[in-house]
Amino acid sequence: MLILLVILAYFGLLWLMGRFTRRHSNSNETFYRGNRQSPWYMVAFGMVGASISGVTFVSVPGMVMVSDMTYIQTCLGFIIGYFIVAWVLLPTFYRLNLTTIYTLLKERVGMRAYKTGASFFLLSKMTGAAVRFYLASIILQTFVLDAMGVPFEVTVVAMVLLIWLYTRRSGIATLVWTDTFQTVVMLTALLLIIHNVTDELGLSLADAVDAVAENSHSRMFVTDDWMSKQNFWKQFLSGIFIVVVMTGLDQDMMQKNLTCKTLGDAKKDMCTYGFAFAPVNLLFMSLGVLIIMLVQKQGGTLPEAPDQLLPMFVQGEWSAVDTPLSIIFVLGIVAACFSSADSALTAMTTSFCVDICGRKDDEVLRRRTHIAMAVMFVAFVLLFRVINSTSVIDAIYVMCSYTYGPLLGLFAYAFIAGRNTDRHHAADALAPYIAIASPLLCFAIDSLTNHFTGYRFGYELLMLNGLITLAGLFAARRIRK
Repeated sequence: MLILLVILAYFGLLWLMGRFTRRHSNSNETFYRGNRQSPWYMVAFGMVGASISGVTFVSVPGMVMVSDMTYIQTCLGFIIGYFIVAWVLLPTFYRLNLTTIYTLLKERVGMRAYKTGASFFLLSKMTGAAVRFYLASIILQTFVLDAMGVPFEVTVVAMVLLIWLYTRRSGIATLVWTDTFQTVVMLTALLLIIHNVTDELGLSLADAVDAVAENSHSRMFVTDDWMSKQNFWKQFLSGIFIVVVMTGLDQDMMQKNLTCKTLGDAKKDMCTYGFAFAPVNLLFMSLGVLIIMLVQKQGGTLPEAPDQLLPMFVQGEWSAVDTPLSIIFVLGIVAACFSSADSALTAMTTSFCVDICGRKDDEVLRRRTHIAMAVMFVAFVLLFRVINSTSVIDAIYVMCSYTYGPLLGLFAYAFIAGRNTDRHHAADALAPYIAIASPLLCFAIDSLTNHFTGYRFGYELLMLNGLITLAGLFAARRIRK
C-alpha cells in the first residue's frame, strides 16, 4: 500500500506539471512543437530518461550474465551516431521547418514514399513502446498489485489513462518538463540501488570500482571472434545505425529536438545527450556485475533469465531488502518506462494527424487521435504479454531491425538521389512494395544463413534491411525510366 501511495503521488506531480504547461496554450502548435521554446539543456537531460526506458533498467544489468559488459561497444557506436544526427539530419529538418520528419520524404521522393515512411514509424513505435511499457506493467503488477488482487488488464488501462491525462492538452510542451523530472527520478533510483548493493558487499565506492574492473564479467571488447554477435565492429557499426534510425529517423525522439529554439541549440542538445548515454549504461552494467558478485558471495543461484537478475535482488532473493529500496526500484522503473511511453503516444498522434491524415491544424482530430492511440497502445501491451518469449531488450532490437530498416533505406535514398522528384516517380510508386519486401527478404536471408552455416544475424540486420530497401529503390528508378 505504501508503494502504491508513493506511485500515485508521483503521478500527481506529473499531472500538475501538465496543468502548469497547458496554462499558456493547448493549440496544435504547442502539442506538436512546443512553440519552439524548449531550453536545449532540458531537452537533452529529458532524452536520457526517454531513451533508456524500463528495458534498460531491467535488461542491461542482466545482460552481463551472458555477454559481460560488451554492450558498451554498441554504446560507443551510439556516440558517433548522435553526431551524425546532429550535423547531417538536424540541419535539413530545421531548414525545412518540419513538424514531422517524414515530410522530407514527400519533398525529396514523393507522396507514396512519405506515407510509407510514416506508416512504418507508427508500426515500429507502437510495437517498441508496447514492449517497454509491458515490462513496467509486469514489474508494478508483481511488486504491488498482485497482492491486492488487481488484474493485469486493469493495471495497464489505469497506467495508460494516467499518461493520457497529463499529455492530452499540451503534448510535447509538457513532455520536455515531465521527462526531465522522470530522468532525475530514474538516475536517483539507479544510484541508490548501486549504493545498497555495495553496502551488502561491504565495499566502499572506490573498492566497488576496483572489484567491477577485476571481475571476469567486466570484459568489454571482443576482437578475436568474427562469428560472435559481440564482435566489436558488428556492435560498434550497429550502434551507429541504431541511433541514426531509432533517433534521427524516429519522430518520437526528433520531435523533442525540433522544439529547441534554434538549430544550434538542437545540435548542443543532441551531442550532450550522446556523450551522456554511454556512462549511464556503464552504470547499469556495473550494477549487474555487483549483483552477480553478491549472489556468489551469498552462495545463491543466478536466474536463468537475465531480465530477472535485478528484480530478484530487489525482491530480497539474496539479501534482506527493506521497503524503501522496493519503492525506489519501482519508481525508477515507472519513471524510465513512462518517459518513453508518454512521448511515444504524443509522437504517434502527431504523425497520424499530420502525415497520414494531412490535417495539421485540426484540433478535434488531434484530441480524438490521442485517445485512439492510447486505446491501441493498451491492446498492443496485452498482445505482447501473450506472445513474448525472448529477452526483452533483444526482442525490441530484433523487431526494430525489421521495421526500422525500410526507414533507413527510404531516407538514405532521399539524401543520396537528389531533389528532382520527376526522376523519382517510379521509386516513389514502388516504395510501399519495396519497404514490405525488404524485411521479408531479410528474414529469409537470416533463416537460410542460420540453417546452412549456423550464423545468426544480430543488430547488423538493421543495416542489411536498409541496404536492401535502398538498392530496391534505385533499381525501381532504373527499370521504370
